[in-house]
Amino acid sequence: MKENNERCALQEILEVIGGKWSMSIIYALFTGTKRFSELERLIPKINTRMLVKELKNMEKNGIVKRKVFATVPPTVEYTLTEKGKKLEPSISELYKWGVEYVSEIPKST
Repeated sequence: MKENNERCALQEILEVIGGKWSMSIIYALFTGTKRFSELERLIPKINTRMLVKELKNMEKNGIVKRKVFATVPPTVEYTLTEKGKKLEPSISELYKWGVEYVSEIPKST
């Protein structure tokens, strides 16, 4: 029974932060509030549609907070919530692991 509960919890975690770009977005927000355009620049290869989708999912799940300013054009800023900030140690450790071991993975041609 415990194994099934652990799998369910992992699936739920992946629903929240398992998108292809989620961890990159969260990592970019560790240093503070960012505008949408800043996030696009900080995350190479992400397209606008995917960034919008990932941010909406993370906002729905309480990981990021979105703030809209009544300017022309509208200015939108994203900040990690307290819940999102608690991911920093885990994602930082995953990043360190990746730096150490990803270079060992054979590249497909």
